[in-house]
Amino acid sequence: MKRPLTQHLEDFQQSLFAKRNTDKHAKQVTSRVSRIIKGCKFTYWSDISASKVQRYLADLRNNGSISAQTFNHYLKSVKEFARWMVQDDRASESPLKHLKCRAVKKVVDEVHPRRALELDELRRLLETTKSGPVRFGMTGFERYLLYRFTAETGLRAQEIRSLKVCSFDCDNLTVHVSGAYTKNKRDAVQWLRSDTAEELKGFFSGKMPNVKAFGGTYKKLTDKTSKILMADLADADIPYVVDGCYFDFHALRHQTGTLLAAGGVHPKVAQSIMRHSDINMTLSRYTHTLTGQEAKAVEAMPDLSAPSIRTQKAVATGTEGRGVDSGLNSSKKLTPKLTPKLTPKLTPKLTPKLTPFLTPTPYSECNQLTADVRSTSAKSMQAGGYKRLQGEKLSSKRDRMSPDVTDKNKTRLEGLEPPTFGSVDRRSIQLSYRRFNV
Repeated sequence: MKRPLTQHLEDFQQSLFAKRNTDKHAKQVTSRVSRIIKGCKFTYWSDISASKVQRYLADLRNNGSISAQTFNHYLKSVKEFARWMVQDDRASESPLKHLKCRAVKKVVDEVHPRRALELDELRRLLETTKSGPVRFGMTGFERYLLYRFTAETGLRAQEIRSLKVCSFDCDNLTVHVSGAYTKNKRDAVQWLRSDTAEELKGFFSGKMPNVKAFGGTYKKLTDKTSKILMADLADADIPYVVDGCYFDFHALRHQTGTLLAAGGVHPKVAQSIMRHSDINMTLSRYTHTLTGQEAKAVEAMPDLSAPSIRTQKAVATGTEGRGVDSGLNSSKKLTPKLTPKLTPKLTPKLTPKLTPFLTPTPYSECNQLTADVRSTSAKSMQAGGYKRLQGEKLSSKRDRMSPDVTDKNKTRLEGLEPPTFGSVDRRSIQLSYRRFNV
């Protein structure tokens, strides 16, 4: 026997409760699915058609009944219901699995942009609220603690409504939020300031552990938190809207990101406290610039009027006021002084010492007669154009092969063998022109 979709929808709602979803979320999802079923006139599972669902939602969108973002919420809810039917073995296949949501740019901050209060304004709000009248079942002191706690932890309104007295550990300065009420469905542990924890501990004293943390005489914290805050802002002479930007209850979460940035907290730490998956969300949307921060940032820039390192060195050496050209000219003046000192000293000393040891000496082992001839023929050698150096030594092979040495037409000295061409190193041989008879 076929079961109508209304019965399946009741079981689907119970499954949402079993997944630790909030009552509000479970009822909201089932009400959207119920509206689609009634609008498309579906009675049984076999009646569901993807084209009819798509056409019905498109008509609502075109009539202005729902926005593009709400269109996606309805489609996600009915697809979740169809997927649950398959997973629970109530259907073999989902007829809606191929439907896709519309691309919607999130413009929440463009439609309802939020702002952060200046530090003095926030303190004035807390002081005024602390002694304010009862509003929505909460005393002024309870609202003061609520605003301060929210601005320091960054918890959302739905997360605060789920808190109980036992959720706070004032001794260890922590508060625990169940994953059933967090946006990312994960349990969260937020840190508390020590002075705030002391005030909360005194406020919770005498209350049962399972009692709600905030809400006053109401069953839970009211959904009209923005109206409460608007009234308290008016008592503190703080405008609710400034330049089109609002300061509602969720703006207290913006205040958290702004205070963390003003306190010099590292962006990665701020992201962890805010529990954002993307750091751009923390920096671009939830962090605002306070008055005076830009002026302090500009003042913290380096002083560009300070002297450069070259000028500081010039002052230290007493050459202040001289330009770069004067420094170059002074270097040019120093260069000629260095060259004459180095070149003349090195060149003359090397040649005389090396040449005698490398060049063989002519007539080195001749007898006494050779020595006499050398002394007596000095003038003739000089007149004949012989090349000589110190110690009468031929300095190089070029000198030894010169015409003055190898010319055969030159008049040879008496008693010496004529020089042989190409045999300069040959020893002289004394000739005997007389024969003595013994």
